[in-house]
Amino acid sequence: MSTSTATAEPGRAPGGADPRRWIALAVVLTAGFMQLVDISIVNVAIPSIQRDLDATYSQIQWVLAGYQLAFAIMLITGGRLGDIDGRKRMFMIGMAGFTLASALCGLAQSPSMLIASRVLQGLFGAVMFPQILSVIQVTFPPKERATAFGMFGATIGLATITGPLVGGLLIDANLLGLEWRPIFLVNVPIGIAALVFAARFLAESKAPRALRLDPVGVAIVTAGLLLLVFPLVQGRDVGWPLWTFLSMAAAVPVLAGFALYERRKKARDGSPLVDLDLFRQPSFVPGLALAAIFFMGIPAFFLTFSLWLQIGLGFSPLHAGLTGVPFAVGSALASAASVRLVPTLGRRILSVGSLLLVAGMGALIWTVDRYGGAVHSWQLLPALLVCGLGLGCVIAPLVNVILAGIRGQDAGAASGVLTTVQQVGGAVGVALIGVIFFGLLGSQAAGVADDVLGGLQRDLQGAGVPPAVTRQIEAGFRTCFEDRASAKDPSAVPASCARAEAQGQGQQQVGRVVAATADAARRENFSKAFQRSLLFEVAVYLVCFLLVFLLPDARGDAAAQHAEAAGPV
Repeated sequence: MSTSTATAEPGRAPGGADPRRWIALAVVLTAGFMQLVDISIVNVAIPSIQRDLDATYSQIQWVLAGYQLAFAIMLITGGRLGDIDGRKRMFMIGMAGFTLASALCGLAQSPSMLIASRVLQGLFGAVMFPQILSVIQVTFPPKERATAFGMFGATIGLATITGPLVGGLLIDANLLGLEWRPIFLVNVPIGIAALVFAARFLAESKAPRALRLDPVGVAIVTAGLLLLVFPLVQGRDVGWPLWTFLSMAAAVPVLAGFALYERRKKARDGSPLVDLDLFRQPSFVPGLALAAIFFMGIPAFFLTFSLWLQIGLGFSPLHAGLTGVPFAVGSALASAASVRLVPTLGRRILSVGSLLLVAGMGALIWTVDRYGGAVHSWQLLPALLVCGLGLGCVIAPLVNVILAGIRGQDAGAASGVLTTVQQVGGAVGVALIGVIFFGLLGSQAAGVADDVLGGLQRDLQGAGVPPAVTRQIEAGFRTCFEDRASAKDPSAVPASCARAEAQGQGQQQVGRVVAATADAARRENFSKAFQRSLLFEVAVYLVCFLLVFLLPDARGDAAAQHAEAAGPV
């Protein structure tokens, strides 16, 4: 990830190398690690948050998408604030705000409070994160810069692996009865320590010719993105009224107006939020499309994967985190190898990664189809490992390969726009997968009920339940299961389920039979929804495979001048 600040100053810190530079690096990498872990750790906590706060599915989507949208919208501005007002100052402001927002997330008493706090996290994270790259760029002399950026890349990989595990451990430990809240509250002491050390060891720096801010541009693009994403997330909850489609349609002219304003802003003072001249470079448009579509798939997958494992299959958060380890390990291994392969393979490394992801997702589809709701973690290992290898082949070299066709003087601005588009793509992906996955849960519930009713009938007859009562229980079970699968609030008990539960009161054996059947039906319903939603992932990565052919070939160009632009998952 980068903004224009990351490549704006190719020299070293004034007066030579800072003797405290390695301590400063440890400080900024600790802050970056905290933020990156916070992104991946939330995926494991989603079902726990949902149960504890009685959150609807759309509210859970906003916990993820709200952070990504806020981060994307503020990212370029955050980098410019560092150029104008000082990287150290903005790093500390961003760190302080992120720490405060983390505390508010951990103390949230309602879904709305958690969503607002996550948005605040995203805004301050976007102020803090660009300064990490800029501090490395201006603090280290050229001969040490590659090592520093390599350590930054290792931090990304470590955060990706440890996030789900740490989240699972913290939630399972249920520290002080706080359940999921420690995943956010743990940031508070780390953030305070980072602030103390930053005040002592970070040197201040500014850009000699910083671009101006573009608050109007930020406001327009924010409106356009919200017009697009808000109805996608909320549409299911409100029954897709006319305004949802009008809102999505209105996003087009608003974003077109943003482009028109940016062109005028550049003519007026040369400081647009997005330099539209970048789009005249033939490799940049397909590069942006590739980045946006690729990142649509990543958070979408982890959202449905976590819901399937924990709500569908009943895995604990730690069990779910451990199940995802092969994905993270494969990603880390392939990321380390792929950077070295870019000079030889060029853009073909992205093609390899995309095809590995298609193969891995296809293998997951086959595995879930074969084992259904009775699947074990070890049976998912091969497919998840292949998916991780594919992700690593794309994530690490993606920015470098895309920027290989960009003029050197535009590389910083292009990498900032590219990273912003990645985050927007992630938010849109979360919104789209919600429409698909939660829609499938409701639409296929009747068929799933048909699959299990035969077994329910046999078990009830074996328990000596009269046929007339058996038919009543079957009808109540079907209605309850369909209503629960289609409910906007999964924590609420539909009236039909309350009636069905009343039928079984005083009949312990009947209650056990119905509960076992409901468990089997839930497992099957979530497994089928997850399996079918993986077709979205397959389509995403097939499109990415085709878009790679529109990029320039980066072989022979190690793209060292862009190495700092590599970003997090």
